[in-house]
Amino acid sequence: MGTHMKTTIEIADALLDQARATAAQEGTTLRSLVEEGLRAALDRRRVQRPFRLEDASFGGEGLQDEFLAADGADVLRAAYEGRGG
Repeated sequence: MGTHMKTTIEIADALLDQARATAAQEGTTLRSLVEEGLRAALDRRRVQRPFRLEDASFGGEGLQDEFLAADGADVLRAAYEGRGG
């Protein structure tokens, strides 16, 4: 188990009463119930926010006609043509 830190949080009285009752009914501690809920909330957020690559494109019309049927190696070769590569 990792380290633990004490902290103070404000929780609505009705929610805290319900959490205490649930913990007692399930034979667990309030701390365990709060940690479980916090982990679940963080996991949901991680799933709901997939990584999105920033759009770094620039204006243009896409590939030039000569490269429409070319493979990646041809495009790369043309990009470095005359540049010592």
